[in-house]
Formats: sequence, C-alpha cells, structure tokens
Amino acid sequence: MSEAMARELMAQRFRSFLPVVVDLETGGFNAQGDAILEIAAVTLTMDPEGNLLPDATYAYHVTPFAGANVEQSALDFTGIRLDDPLRQQVAVSEAEALGEIFRPVRKAIKSHGCTRAVLVGHNAAFDHGFLNAAVARCGIKRNPFHPFSSFDTASLAGLVYGQTVLARACRAAGIEFDNSAAHSARYDTERTAELFCAMVNRYKDLGGWDLAQREQGMEEA
Repeated sequence: MSEAMARELMAQRFRSFLPVVVDLETGGFNAQGDAILEIAAVTLTMDPEGNLLPDATYAYHVTPFAGANVEQSALDFTGIRLDDPLRQQVAVSEAEALGEIFRPVRKAIKSHGCTRAVLVGHNAAFDHGFLNAAVARCGIKRNPFHPFSSFDTASLAGLVYGQTVLARACRAAGIEFDNSAAHSARYDTERTAELFCAMVNRYKDLGGWDLAQREQGMEEA
C-alpha cells in the first residue's frame, strides 16, 4: 500500500476524525478558574500496513492567564516551578500555545483527508474541559477539535489490559515508563500516544478492523 493510500485509510479508520493526543498540566481541577501550566499534543499517522503511529510532538510551557488560580498542591504533584528562570524564558500565553498547536493539527487533518481532530487523552474529560475553557477564554473561533467527542485511554486500557493508571497501562503494553519524568505534559502525551497506538494496532491485528477489505474497496474505487 502506498503512503498516500495509508493516509486515506486514516480518514476511514475514525469516521473522518484525526486522533490527536493531548495532555495538560494545570493549577487545579477547575477548568474555568485554574491555570494551564503546560500543554502538549502528539499528532498521529498511519503506515502502509495500516498501523497507527505517533507523528510529531508540540509542547509548551504556559503562563497563567490573568487572575488564574494555582493550587500549591498541584505544583507539588507536577513538580512545576513557576519561578524557574528557564521556564519563565520559554513560557507563552494560552493564546500563543493554542495557536502553535492548532496550526499543525489543522495541517495534519488536511493531509490525512480528515474533517476534524478528535482529542485522545488519559482521563480525556479533564484535558478536554480545560482545552475548551482556554479556547473560549482566548476567543478562538476555529477550534480544530471536536467540542465533546474524545477517546479516553484510561477506559480503553482498562478494557484491554485491566489497568487504568497510565504508568501501569504502559508497562502492561510493553512501553517503558519513567516515573521520574511523569507529570510533564510532553512526556505524558508521548507515552499516551504510544499506548493508544498499541491498543488500536492490537485490535487490528486481532481482526477487529478489516484492513484488507478496506484496501480492496479503495483500489476498486
């Protein structure tokens, strides 16, 4: 199968949605009032064998929006230091971070023949809620992500591996996981992307998604 045909299959695989893995580290649990401190996204692609693969990573430190709340317990959990000079040098506003992520996501949607991105996350409702709140706060009109549909890897991993914690699910899938690097948006997003791909590909290998039949239909068309 050609690379172009593989990209067409991606559009078929998820009903014209392109899965994009997202993770946010935040200042608490309230999407309306607590700050986003880090955001990362991993776009996915498909190889000629119909296997889902991580493609590109986009990750940003984020400056809390004006009036945002940041709980000390959240900083203790993530290990983020707001006064870190290196962080202060590279941190960007919510609007800039979203813009820098949404641009390549839109390009990936177009290149794969899809119509919209669908968020993939570990406990996806949390990340989706914060993402939608930031989009509204920043007045962004063209959000490439579906407003409410998502794929939750915690639920999927519970079904496939009997594990819902990201570290344990990754290890059950044979994916190396470094606890000391966890709770970084980049690291967690990349491991979640590997986990999602592993589960989707395993389902395909078990015959759950008939690649051969779809290939034949594309060739006949």
